[in-house]
Amino acid sequence: YSFAVGKYEVTQVNWYAVMRGRNPSKFTGSGRPVENVSWEDAKSFIKKLSEQTGKEYRLLSESEWEYMARAGSTTKYPWGDEIDSSKAKYKIKGSEKSTVPVGSYSANAFGVHDTVGNVWEWVEDCWHTTYKDAPIDGSAWLSASGGNCEERVVRGGSWFSGPRDLRSANRYGVDATRRDDDKGFRIARTLSQ
Repeated sequence: YSFAVGKYEVTQVNWYAVMRGRNPSKFTGSGRPVENVSWEDAKSFIKKLSEQTGKEYRLLSESEWEYMARAGSTTKYPWGDEIDSSKAKYKIKGSEKSTVPVGSYSANAFGVHDTVGNVWEWVEDCWHTTYKDAPIDGSAWLSASGGNCEERVVRGGSWFSGPRDLRSANRYGVDATRRDDDKGFRIARTLSQ
């Protein structure tokens, strides 16, 4: 199947245009990603966006997210095996302690920006500690069997993360109701089955 993915993380302007409510972000700026949103908040945004546009938007599955972030690479990071501060926003001594506007760094080979760093990105999947019995078709792993659907997966690391968290394969489970100033999301849409 084919799917489309947002070139950037959802921004604060995008959030306001759809939600028409208070900007939840700590680090305000129209070009910055929306953050301080839970997985549940991201799902509410996507539901409203889908209703407003008549198109079915969604979060990426975990496997789709990794495919999109790697963009054909097999290295630690989309650009290679060495961390590079000119490629992503992450925690560096003396650096600004906040997000930066989306697109501040060059796109990966698929033309997608900020796949690592800036904000952790919520994906659809329930948290499982391993990939044992995970779907092999790219779909989200929603079964609670051996997992925890009260926690959802975040990928990509953030402005507050060290280099290890920015690796394309890195993942964490986070309570679906939790809001932090380093968590945002990007949207996707299935194009054909």
